[in-house]
Amino acid sequence: MKEAPPWAGFEPDVLNERCPSRALLAHVSSKWGALVLIALDEDGTLRFSALRRRVGGVSERMLSQTLKTLEADGFVRRVAHDAVPPHVEYSLTAHGRGVAGHVKALALWLEANLPALPAGAGAPQGPRAG
Repeated sequence: MKEAPPWAGFEPDVLNERCPSRALLAHVSSKWGALVLIALDEDGTLRFSALRRRVGGVSERMLSQTLKTLEADGFVRRVAHDAVPPHVEYSLTAHGRGVAGHVKALALWLEANLPALPAGAGAPQGPRAG
């Protein structure tokens, strides 16, 4: 007999501490999770080193951990090619593209409204490059 999911018996609700959507929200809205999703959405398939260059400031360890988490969540696809040296590519799944669009919309809103927000006082104005 298949075991019921931990949130069985109620509708998915991110405000309910037992709902798995809360963990998914934490993963996609984390600093590095959001930036990886945006980079893969904008650039498509990337190798690890190219993705690390694209997401400024991320360490190898943190990028690796973030990619593993997003892959386990079903948002990132990892393809390892049989080559020397090893060749691994990352891209978004259909669900990854869906959630990346929402994360990117939030980032664009923040960028557009940065000058009006207390944390953005004195920030440069205009659309971001990319």
